[in-house]
Amino acid sequence: MTSPTKIFNVDPIKLDRLAEVAVRIGLQLQPGQDLLITAPLPALPLVRRITEHAYKAGAGLVTTFYSDEEATLMRYRNAPDDSFDRSPSWLYDGMAQAFSANTARLAVAGDNPMLLANEDPDKVSRANKAQSRAYKPALEKIAGFDINWNIVSYPNPSWAKQMFPDDDVEVAVTKLADAIFAASRVDIDDPVSAWREHNATLNKRTLWLNEHAFSALHFKGPGTDLTVGLADEHEWHGGAATAKNGISCNPNIPTEEVFTTPHALRVDGHVSSTKPLSHQGSLIENIRVRFEGGKIVEAKATRGEEVFNKVLGTDEGSRRLGEVALVPHSSPISASGLLFYNTLFDENAASHIALGQCYSQCFVNGGKLSADEVAARGGNSSLIHIDWMIGSGEIDVDGIDRNGAAIPVMRKGEWV
Repeated sequence: MTSPTKIFNVDPIKLDRLAEVAVRIGLQLQPGQDLLITAPLPALPLVRRITEHAYKAGAGLVTTFYSDEEATLMRYRNAPDDSFDRSPSWLYDGMAQAFSANTARLAVAGDNPMLLANEDPDKVSRANKAQSRAYKPALEKIAGFDINWNIVSYPNPSWAKQMFPDDDVEVAVTKLADAIFAASRVDIDDPVSAWREHNATLNKRTLWLNEHAFSALHFKGPGTDLTVGLADEHEWHGGAATAKNGISCNPNIPTEEVFTTPHALRVDGHVSSTKPLSHQGSLIENIRVRFEGGKIVEAKATRGEEVFNKVLGTDEGSRRLGEVALVPHSSPISASGLLFYNTLFDENAASHIALGQCYSQCFVNGGKLSADEVAARGGNSSLIHIDWMIGSGEIDVDGIDRNGAAIPVMRKGEWV
């Protein structure tokens, strides 16, 4: 295994641009605001740049928690069995407390997507469930958009080798870095301006969708005939959005999606995945599910079916949808032809749905709604939120208005 502390040759100018975009566009970090960062050890060069830009922007305190792939594997191979039903709740309680005090959140993604592929799937499932339960107080602050938060990525060598297995690790890291920089719009001289222009385009799409206030979306194409009822008083979002603390931020970099909340009880039909889902070390391929009354009643996959069914068994809300998102087939990530094995990227290559927890921000006046009010409007609650792709160049999408009329939204994967 490659040493996690080895520093690879990643373009320093583009890396610095990514850090600047994360702070200025992703977070819009405010003077005096604290920042909590989580990152894998190989992402140290990016974390240092982000920390520098954060303090230059006036950050109060920047605190980083690092993860280590080798230490994770040591647990699975040596820890006692009951370890996998536990998680450090004290840590996540502390994170929730920090978010309650208006600390911003930044996650650097880049872990090896197949790290746990050869580990005991029962232990992986139990550990994920324990972590989801412990993390829920902090997740609710993020899913509820209480604070400004952001995710960016770094080309971890183990991730790079997963994507480019036939290349030497140095070449693979360079290729993945170039792909991340391009998708994140930092391969140009003025990425901050480019992001502002991109946000304006996404805003136009959300305005159009919100003006129509569709009651449902109908997806139709090979292996798919799915009607996704939309939650009562739902609201579309995309690109920059304003958190409850009043700060406008871009949670995901990159992002090509506009998204909203489905009604947890009004999803019917069948749908097939158009890209593999990489989840906790397992690759789940060719997912096919059938919904009745909002709930998945039948689920199959040609690979990873057991893992997928364990996900569906997490809790009552894990068989229902918490998000539906529209992404053009011509998006830069789709056009790259790459499978990133990373949801942050792969979800921005195609329209998608997410199992589990909804975002309360995706309602009219969502920032003021209680959990009970979100549920009354059709919002789903769950310990998980897992996106998987259902869009392609063969999928049509219609919006269904209040009178039942179909209005074209996408044809062959493109906006009309």
